Amino acid sequence: MPGKILCVAEKNSISKAVAEHLSGGHFQTGNTGNQYIKNYTFTFDFGPPWGVCNVLMTSVSGHLTTTKFTDEYERDWSHPPPDALFDAPVRVKVEEDKKPISDNISNNARGSRALFIWTDCDREGEHIGGEVRSEALRGNPNLEVRRAKFSNIERTHIIHAAKHPVNLDDRQIHAVAVRIELDLRIGFAFTRYLTNSLRPLGGPLSVRPDGGRRVISFGLCQFPTLGFVVDRYFRVQNFKPEPFWSVEVTHKRDDINVIFNWKRNRLFDRAVVVILFERCITAKTAKVIKVQEKPTSKWKPLPLTTVELQKNASRFLRMNSHEAMAVAEGLYQKGFISYPRTETDRFDPGMDLRALVEKQTQDNRWGGFAQNLVNGSFKQPRQGSHDDKAHPPIHPVAYCAPANLNDQEKRVYEFITRRFLACCSDDAKGQATDIDILYGDEVFSAHGVVVLARNYLDVYPYENWTNSTTLPKFTIGEVFEPTEAMMTEGKTSGPSFLTEPDLIALMDANGIGTDATMAEHINTIKTRDYVFTRPKGGGGGNHAPIPARGVRRGRAARAGRGGRGGGAARGGGGGGVEEFIPSTLGVALVDGYDKMEHEISLSKPFLRKEMELRMKDICEGRLAGDAMLRESLRQYKRVFEQSKERLDLLKASCRRYVLNAGGP
Repeated sequence: MPGKILCVAEKNSISKAVAEHLSGGHFQTGNTGNQYIKNYTFTFDFGPPWGVCNVLMTSVSGHLTTTKFTDEYERDWSHPPPDALFDAPVRVKVEEDKKPISDNISNNARGSRALFIWTDCDREGEHIGGEVRSEALRGNPNLEVRRAKFSNIERTHIIHAAKHPVNLDDRQIHAVAVRIELDLRIGFAFTRYLTNSLRPLGGPLSVRPDGGRRVISFGLCQFPTLGFVVDRYFRVQNFKPEPFWSVEVTHKRDDINVIFNWKRNRLFDRAVVVILFERCITAKTAKVIKVQEKPTSKWKPLPLTTVELQKNASRFLRMNSHEAMAVAEGLYQKGFISYPRTETDRFDPGMDLRALVEKQTQDNRWGGFAQNLVNGSFKQPRQGSHDDKAHPPIHPVAYCAPANLNDQEKRVYEFITRRFLACCSDDAKGQATDIDILYGDEVFSAHGVVVLARNYLDVYPYENWTNSTTLPKFTIGEVFEPTEAMMTEGKTSGPSFLTEPDLIALMDANGIGTDATMAEHINTIKTRDYVFTRPKGGGGGNHAPIPARGVRRGRAARAGRGGRGGGAARGGGGGGVEEFIPSTLGVALVDGYDKMEHEISLSKPFLRKEMELRMKDICEGRLAGDAMLRESLRQYKRVFEQSKERLDLLKASCRRYVLNAGGP
């Protein structure tokens, strides 16, 4: 009699896809206590030491457990006081709506030889795997537990993962557990305190635009994210342009007007520029001191990471980061692309990239380009500097005809595929010419490029490289009288409001959130009415605390992990790049906390970045989770106590910006 192995995935779509591959399409389907989750049974040869086994494949629906305070801390937001939440007892429990899922796992663990965990291979997935393990061991304490390591649901990859399981990473599980507890304690303490303290001021601080009671929420990542938006807003508002002057030289040769730019670029002292310009005019002639012709290249893009996908979705695909991640998650679950949450920008040398390119030859848009790569033009992708050791860069794993995808899926799949093919092509090649002249005592230069081979640009329309003005022939040492020399005047241009690509780049550089959660944090500050978006360069609307366009209120959309990968906010989904404007409430919160002058500001990324680095230390075994929990709580509790002492500063900012409309 073959033994039985219980397999549990993170969502039913992955469970079904794995069952189809391992069974060769021959499996039976059974119902569970949850209408969205099925049990799939079949046999599979796992190889030694397992051999041929009966398999029951099922899934969870994101996190099984919830971390909560005990009832006495849940009922009343005023008592016990919010600062008690830093030390209050917490419990980890399976909520009632997840009980049927939990019971399905523990019941089927009885009589099983082993549990194979098929959750996503990232930190959060590892923690969900730990929850599954706990429920399975409740039904069978002697169960052997293994995890399948996979990054896409292509058939050969899944079969390899099934036959080469690894151990769960308990360090990652503990790191996520610590992060969940910190989010709970710090987020709830600050949220309750802010709400209780600011609601009595009345007006928009008490009631939302839809008539509901205002909750002024605080999150460890959402507040620094809001801080970036407010900081840029004030930089835009406070910018004062400065006049500058420059000198430009033009010479016409062979019917080509060659513009020579000043090596000093510009100066802010008009009198000095006048003197230098007059010296040039007095000299009358210019001398060629450098002529350089050399090959040049425009590098092909690096392999695609989650952060780059989110930034480019806003720039080129007419959707915000939250939408893009939801669409990419769907394409992954359908088996068309690899796992879309990755920091890796380098392909493993062992991957058969040519085989993946060959799958794209049948497409009538880029098939010819792919065939050319197969026929000998293939080049190894560039090697970036990031490798999360869990997933490869995002790439297509199967061809999908456009007719099988909706409009958003088409755009995301096309971008991912074109990016992958561009990575496997050659850099664009050109010839660059640089000419320097000495005019009086000043040096001026001209630059020209001729594109010789577009290469990757033929399949990647999201970038461009065109010929500049072809420069006529100049010879070192020759002297000529310029056709025209003129003094120009301009003004410095101020910063623009943050766009979503700008905001994601700031979050990434400062360790706010992970590649998997940045879109959620951005969506959170929109749904909290802390910011809104408008088309880049648009006017009006920035004097009212209005929510992001299209963000639905009320019960949140069903999410794969209780929030992760959930329903996309539609703000900004219909057009081009949008810019973020803080609401009056958003400005008041950041301004108020900044005026408190904490040793480490809550609106700046330093505290959260330090926490993220400590999480990595836990994952890599350099720091104990309990020590990190204690230190982080100590830091935030000190800030919390200082905030209570300086509450009047926050109230003053709220009165100024929200109640008196004296802000953005």
